[in-house]
Amino acid sequence: MDLRKIVSFSEEIFAEAGRPGDPPLRKVAIGALIKNPFVGRYVDDLSPLTEASLAIGERIAALGVAAMRPYEISSYGKAGLVGVAGEQEHAVAMLTTIFGDAMRRAVGGGKAWISSMTKRVAAGATVDVPLAHKDALYVRSHYDGISVTIPDGPLPDEIAIVAAFANRGRLNHRVGGLAASDVKGVDGLV
Repeated sequence: MDLRKIVSFSEEIFAEAGRPGDPPLRKVAIGALIKNPFVGRYVDDLSPLTEASLAIGERIAALGVAAMRPYEISSYGKAGLVGVAGEQEHAVAMLTTIFGDAMRRAVGGGKAWISSMTKRVAAGATVDVPLAHKDALYVRSHYDGISVTIPDGPLPDEIAIVAAFANRGRLNHRVGGLAASDVKGVDGLV
């Protein structure tokens, strides 16, 4: 794949509603902008995008893990934005299990399905990358997200692929559900 650039976003939240968080909540998103080889035409076989997602996933997930230090990662998510000359399906083809498994390996494992979002956009659009616990989807405290805006991308003939990570659940979470400390990590649900 023809890589134009890699972008990174991070935020660290130290307090919410006047209450400090210990540890703070760090969220990181890393995106890669690549040339879309199928722009402007219908193609039945999108496997070249899926295959290319492995190297891209390994590269941006490694950057995300590094940006999360010194914290361990407890939640993750992914997103794909395709420029207006492409199809949403082009971004979806890059966020399959191959990409997800690269993220899982980078964080040292993960049993849960990785939440995702894809859409076709003009350059400068915002995507809210969903986050959920890496081992158990039923951990409500980790239902969150990070907003990503790439001012000059994706261009009409590009795809932006994003991997996002967080070290904990929301500050002040109190809507019940499975506690992160009770995760079994067997089936990706509990």
